[in-house]
Amino acid sequence: MIEVRKIQADDASQLLALIDALADYEKLDPPDSAAKARLIRDLFAEHPRVESYLAIVDGVAAGYTFIFETYSTFLALPTLYLEDLFVLPEYRSQKVGSALFRAMVQEAHQRGCGRMEWTVLDWNQLAVDFYERYGAKRMREWFPYRLVRADMELITGVTRTTS
Repeated sequence: MIEVRKIQADDASQLLALIDALADYEKLDPPDSAAKARLIRDLFAEHPRVESYLAIVDGVAAGYTFIFETYSTFLALPTLYLEDLFVLPEYRSQKVGSALFRAMVQEAHQRGCGRMEWTVLDWNQLAVDFYERYGAKRMREWFPYRLVRADMELITGVTRTTS
């Protein structure tokens, strides 16, 4: 049985271990200790910047999601943005990803969101196939752009610490 539930403060170490596993899967450096502290602070703040859900299988945190809302001016409705959906490899054949994804779709629907959006790495064919099985469509007319902190500091002329 798979239980999907909103993260609780005492789940923090399990969540951070899952984030490290995602970094390993994507061949990225995991967040450092300061970033991990900010992440936990932002999850449990009075006004959280992000939300997280865990998939629990036999008492083990087997996967997680990170979500937050954006807003569509043309729909005049919120959009649920799925920042992360990750399942430990040993649980991928057990429908854990499906349980997490369906729970987030249900969350978006309950919130009255007009849509749900996320990005997928171009090399991650498993993820592409997973989402397309649910009828998700890759957007071809939109290009993702990004400014990193150093770019923002060049534009604003202001250096600010992230702690």
